[in-house]
Amino acid sequence: MSEELPPPGSARDETADEVPAADADAWAAACAEDLQAEQARRRARYGPPPGSAAEELRKLVDTVADKLSGLQSPLLGAVAGPAAQQVVRQVVQQAKAAVEPVIERNPDVFDHLAAAGGELLAAYRSAVQAQERRWTGRDDETRARDERRDGDGGTGPGERIDLD
Repeated sequence: MSEELPPPGSARDETADEVPAADADAWAAACAEDLQAEQARRRARYGPPPGSAAEELRKLVDTVADKLSGLQSPLLGAVAGPAAQQVVRQVVQQAKAAVEPVIERNPDVFDHLAAAGGELLAAYRSAVQAQERRWTGRDDETRARDERRDGDGGTGPGERIDLD
């Protein structure tokens, strides 16, 4: 009788019902690790993901400003070259100073504009595809009519009369 079960309120039953906290979150932790590994793999393969439309516009402005500032002008000659470059740099700095506050105050506007542009592009693509289907469908119908009219070989109900 030494192998009798302990009474229901004993310490052995309480420890059997408890699940360690680490085991309860093991699945969530494994999923999070897998997600991080997949994101790291994609960043390594494709580079960093694109930012918001405001960030991308800021990058575009910076890149254009750098290109324009470094542009050498052979048309103006050696005398006007440094002065022209200084004017270009000043104009670029003024444009950046005008664009930066707008981007910072209204970053969501650029996201909405980008989404609207995508919707307009989808609508245009749909209209063009529908028109192309109508054009190609009309060609098929015309070809079929011409083949029926010209290629019946006298098998139809009427007779073809040659007037020559």
